[in-house]
Amino acid sequence: MTDSLPMPITAPLTKAQRTQLLNLVRRAAKAEIMPRFRQLGAHQIDTKSGPQDLVTDADKAAEAMITRGILGMFPHALVVGEEHASDNPKIIDKIAEAELCFTIDPVDGTWNYANGLTCFGVFVSILRFGKPVMGLLYDPVMNDVIIADEETPTMLVGPRGMRRKVKTSDGGPIETLKGYIPLSLLPEDKQADMAATYPRFSRVNTLRCSLHEFRMLAQGNVDFILSAKLTPWDQPAGVVAARQAGAHVAMLDGSEYRGDTREGYLLSACNVETWGRVRDMFDFLIEKPVQEPDADQDPEGDNADS
Repeated sequence: MTDSLPMPITAPLTKAQRTQLLNLVRRAAKAEIMPRFRQLGAHQIDTKSGPQDLVTDADKAAEAMITRGILGMFPHALVVGEEHASDNPKIIDKIAEAELCFTIDPVDGTWNYANGLTCFGVFVSILRFGKPVMGLLYDPVMNDVIIADEETPTMLVGPRGMRRKVKTSDGGPIETLKGYIPLSLLPEDKQADMAATYPRFSRVNTLRCSLHEFRMLAQGNVDFILSAKLTPWDQPAGVVAARQAGAHVAMLDGSEYRGDTREGYLLSACNVETWGRVRDMFDFLIEKPVQEPDADQDPEGDNADS
C-alpha cells in the first residue's frame, strides 16, 4: 500500500513490451490511417459533439486494431479508446479503480487529418489507478515517436535506430515565452481576457493537436501549453512525456493532475518557475469562492445602536 494508491506503482512495461506496443501502433497507422489520408470521402467523415468535432473511418478502424492488439498482450487491462468512450461514456468511471488502463486517441488532430494537414498522430497512455505512468506520442507521417515512462527519460525514437533524449526549454520571463492556448475552447466570457494576454508573450498559437503540442514542449520548442478540454486520451501521454523531459505539470489551481480529470484547466510548462509566471497570467480563469459577509458586521456598514 502507498499513501494515495492501493499498491505501489511499478514500471509499466518491459523494454520488449514497449517495442511490441510501438510496433502495434505503427502497424495500425500503416494499415488504417495513412492509406486514408487525403483520400477520405464525405461519407467517411462524421461529427460528434459539434461541427468541429470530427471522427473518420480511420479513427474507428485504427482504434479497433490497437485495442485488439493491447488486449492480446494484456487480456485483463482496461482499454479506453476515444471513439468507444464517445458511445460508452461510463467506461471513463472505471479508470480510477483500474490497476492497468490503456487510453487511446487513434487520430489526435482529427480536424487536421480530415482536412489534409499533416499535424496529427496517435496517442497511447498507460494509467494505474488514474495516475499516468507511460506515454507514447507517435507521428505516422514521419514514423517517429516520443515515448517515456516514470522511470525513464523522454526519448525521440525514429526509423533506422535513431534515438535521442529530449528536454524542455529553460523558460524565462513572460515576454520571451512561446506557447499554445486553445482560445476557442474557453468559455465565451473568458475569451476576450485571454486574447488580451497574447501580446505579452513572444508567440502564441494552437496546432489543434495535443499530441504535437506536447511533442513541441518536450523537445524545448515551446515553453508552455494550456489545456482546456480534458479527456483521458488527450493529455495523459503528453503529461508523462513532458514531465520526464523536465516540465512542471499541474492543474491551474495548483492541484495534482490525474488522467481521469475532466474539469478545469491543465497547465504544462518547461519548469516550475515558468509554470508559476504563466499561471499568474491566467489567474482570471480560476473561479474564486464567493466571500460570505462576516456575521458580526453590519451589512449596511452602520454598527451604531438604533
